[in-house]
Amino acid sequence: MGMKDQAQQKSEQAQQQAKQRAQQGKEQMQNRGRRRDEDMDEQRRQRESEERFDQDYEV
Repeated sequence: MGMKDQAQQKSEQAQQQAKQRAQQGKEQMQNRGRRRDEDMDEQRRQRESEERFDQDYEV
């Protein structure tokens, strides 16, 4: 294998690694967004539960 072949192989490996890192970063951002949505939903459910509890005692 010549020097040119080795350089090309290293370049291709670097490109693959960059693609993998980009995909992982994209997935992490999606997961963060999903977790944030889930946290907001949980907070809303908690508030609604507390409001229902308060209403039960007001009657």
